[in-house]
Amino acid sequence: MLLGTLMIVGLLLPVGYVETMCRGDAEPKAYTALIAPAHHRPESRTLMTYPEWDIVHAYEDYARVINTADPHDFSFFQSIGGFWSSLCSLTREASKHGHVDGETKQMVYVIGVSFTAELLLKAAYEETIGRLFTALRGAERAPLDDVSARQASAYAEFLQQVPWYKWDFQTDEEELKTAATGSLRDQERRFALGTEYGTKAAYADVIANAVAQVGEDALTLRMIVSGVNAAYFDRIRDVQVVGDHAEGLEIETPRYRALTHLLTKFAEDEIDFVEIAGNDDIMFTALSANTAEPGAIYSRARQGADDHRHLIVVKTVDLAARLRSLSDTGLILEHIHDY
Repeated sequence: MLLGTLMIVGLLLPVGYVETMCRGDAEPKAYTALIAPAHHRPESRTLMTYPEWDIVHAYEDYARVINTADPHDFSFFQSIGGFWSSLCSLTREASKHGHVDGETKQMVYVIGVSFTAELLLKAAYEETIGRLFTALRGAERAPLDDVSARQASAYAEFLQQVPWYKWDFQTDEEELKTAATGSLRDQERRFALGTEYGTKAAYADVIANAVAQVGEDALTLRMIVSGVNAAYFDRIRDVQVVGDHAEGLEIETPRYRALTHLLTKFAEDEIDFVEIAGNDDIMFTALSANTAEPGAIYSRARQGADDHRHLIVVKTVDLAARLRSLSDTGLILEHIHDY
């Protein structure tokens, strides 16, 4: 009982720290939107979408590491610390972009605590039993080491556009059974990862049912673009022209990873952005060899790579020009965070 209470308190400590020590005091600047209020999304969400992506990036890092090394070579605690430290910076910055609603905060804290608990459990296993069986295996990788690395890469890529609970964990579990040899390492991997996949599959069903009750978040958003005519969008899949303003065309586009690809293409084609989802600020992440980037609100090294991720907030009207000039400043675009 006492141990369980201490574990819960420990998991909630980062939440308390963010709530008490990461408050910003800036006042948001007024902005009169062109897009109708029904299609607005809170501007602070461009920041608060990042924590979910931080978890996606952690899975990407993990997949890179175990592609050539072993799970215990991944720094689980670095990923946990990175989640909460980035959330602290984002929370401070959010005061400039309006109030972060309680529902969004709750969602971010829930996924943060869940992510922390998952990585702590995984670290406890991989740093002890997993490390022991790796030593018994020797330098040569077992078949399931490679299978699990491939599964991790596919899962990380899947998460870029689709919620985690829609992943087919049962198929991964079956693949482990099929590919396993009689080696000690394979049997250990089959047990450890099979247990993990089975647990996630059961939890995914619970989450999927809960989401079905409240409905999924909107899959599209609206923006106003300039420097282009309506005919341009006739050949752009999943993009619709829905209005015409003096400042430019109002279009509806997909969200998430697909949006990053679209905005990049628009910028390359000399299209500029006037407003996105009723907002005049937006955040993107970029990679570079530099440990810090001028103007970034947060920077951190990526595991399994020789570069750093930078979180950068820009005015929406400056986004296209910034995208077009990224390579000149040694930056590589990673993701544009919608709302």
